[in-house]
Amino acid sequence: MMHIPQALTTDLELVTFRQALEAANTPSPDYDIRKWLYAPNFYSEYRYILGTRGSRPLICIGVNPSTARPDALDNTLKSVERIALGNGYDSFIMFNVYAQRATRPDDMEKACNPDLHRENMEAFRYVLSICPEPAVWAAWGAVIEKRRYLPGCVRDMVCLGREYDARWLCAGPVSRKGHPHHPLYLRKDEPLRPFDILGYLDGLEG
Repeated sequence: MMHIPQALTTDLELVTFRQALEAANTPSPDYDIRKWLYAPNFYSEYRYILGTRGSRPLICIGVNPSTARPDALDNTLKSVERIALGNGYDSFIMFNVYAQRATRPDDMEKACNPDLHRENMEAFRYVLSICPEPAVWAAWGAVIEKRRYLPGCVRDMVCLGREYDARWLCAGPVSRKGHPHHPLYLRKDEPLRPFDILGYLDGLEG
């Protein structure tokens, strides 16, 4: 299944993250909200959060969401769950630098929608707030180069992370340009290790 955006997100009436969170905490006929955290809680052109509920989640950061949803994880999310459990976490939260759904990153919108980005950062703040010691796994690969606005979005995430003493991690080998490895093709017991997110961003934007 592919997701090709049908419209610019600026043409959509966005559900705010707070509205999406309220709905995500309301019982749904489509999935078990005791297991899943899914906001918005319906399939749309954007997604703020998809993950499992637990007391010690691993926060994984990709570039943008694709087609995954509760009880229908794609291969990337299956890898994220395996590595989270293999590193001693009891759950995972999949987050993204930019919230627009697009299976092919080349289909992402050319300009950042500031309203969508603002709501996505509200979602990230919430995710950080529910983690006692936030562990943030940078896992976007070279796809970060697809749009010029993406590194700036990551910087905003780093600033929020400081407020919650977030630790940035990576798994697997980094690329020659320093990009953190994508979750696919990693062993389930691949260890997480510290990632110098500020040094990486300085090199990326320099």
